[in-house]
Amino acid sequence: MAASATSKLLVSDIASVVDHVPSNYVRPISDRPNMSEVETSGETIPLIDLQDLHGPNRADIINQFAHACSSYGFFQIKNHGVPEETIKRMMNSERVKHYSADTKKTTRLSTSFNVCKEKVSNWRDFLRLHCYPIEDFINEWPSTPLSFREVTAEYATSVRALVLTLLEAISESLGLPKDRVSKTLGKHGQHMAINYYPPCPQPELTYGLPGHKDANLITVLLQDDVSGLQVFKDDKWVAVKPVPNTFIVNLGDQMQVISNDKYKSVLHRAVVNSDKERISIPTFYCPSEDAVISPAQELINEEEDSPAIYRSFTYAEYFEKFWDTAFATESCVDSFKASTN
Repeated sequence: MAASATSKLLVSDIASVVDHVPSNYVRPISDRPNMSEVETSGETIPLIDLQDLHGPNRADIINQFAHACSSYGFFQIKNHGVPEETIKRMMNSERVKHYSADTKKTTRLSTSFNVCKEKVSNWRDFLRLHCYPIEDFINEWPSTPLSFREVTAEYATSVRALVLTLLEAISESLGLPKDRVSKTLGKHGQHMAINYYPPCPQPELTYGLPGHKDANLITVLLQDDVSGLQVFKDDKWVAVKPVPNTFIVNLGDQMQVISNDKYKSVLHRAVVNSDKERISIPTFYCPSEDAVISPAQELINEEEDSPAIYRSFTYAEYFEKFWDTAFATESCVDSFKASTN
């Protein structure tokens, strides 16, 4: 194989044939998972039951959202309305092979995070799809296996309906009209990744994904039963154990901006292990590229010392900055703060 092609090897191509982690995946000693310091018992993230969201206990559920969003930025949800069969079919869909390092492509199979910019690779392969509006993108999606487009479209549609419900609850929890957050997103956007983390011979030396915050508005994660997600809370990493029939939801940078810092985008990472592969399927819900994002006007009050913390920007501007930094900084939201002079 030519040298130029080796950088394009998927992790899954090498994982089964190596007994050590190749040097380009090895993290500096100061930046390794250090699993002995990870909190694995005790407090995990809040679990919100959506069953009562449209009943007489709605106010109580909205309060749970307010607590989860302000104290954690991460929560799990059950009775979420996405059919179990839809989830099962999505989790069981075959992996596909469409390699591309071009971060501008709307459908691509790639590895790590941004192979053109990063210094150390991550132990992850992923298929990334744009999926809203579905009719604009479905013809770019892999056509094999035959059921892939149908299964993925059904899943993406169900998750979008769930996200719109979550956005209403989060909007209300901020004291805003329930359609307020949704209305700031322009035409809306939805991406999805199917992440594959193969078994790793030396998981203590590398990451599936290093600590990062999500650039988008809100992320809804479907995962298998293999632990790997960790969230940074109270100055330590906390392992989030998979709970059957739930989704994990986390807030992204755009929610932090719209809420004017009432809610925060939270640092999280994926670790790998030596004996089990892990699959996770995050849905990234976001503004459309031309949407102008800024703190909600109702949350700004100069007299009461709550000025706008962020300037206005288009989502396209933000997303470009995010990909360019390639996790070099854990959050790029600080570079969009309003001028204080």
